[in-house]
Amino acid sequence: MAKSSTARQERVAREESPAPVRAAAAQPVSASLDRLIHERIRLGIVSALAVNRSLTFNELKALLKTTDGNLSVHARKLEEADYILCTKSFDGRLPKTEYRLTAAGRKALERYLDHMEALIRATRER
Repeated sequence: MAKSSTARQERVAREESPAPVRAAAAQPVSASLDRLIHERIRLGIVSALAVNRSLTFNELKALLKTTDGNLSVHARKLEEADYILCTKSFDGRLPKTEYRLTAAGRKALERYLDHMEALIRATRER
């Protein structure tokens, strides 16, 4: 048990103070990722909305193969950060929740992708 707790402490220490990475042009690349987008479900939501004008809750749920509760929590975090916009309406008597990517969300995704591309380039150059 002490072994796993030590490994966990080392992992947490690495996550809190990652080493800087150098890009191809010898410019430092920030080693901190946008943790809000980096999580799998949130990255899936933002990516799906980047290539679609809007998606409903059920479309996102099916696309990401996740549960109602999981999608709801992650979508709310993105909405609180102003990365996505949530619109609730009714389609007849059925409630309809629709999501769209905001300009801030698109910029955050572009920054995230640029960061990941720089990390990939730096890794391949080694």
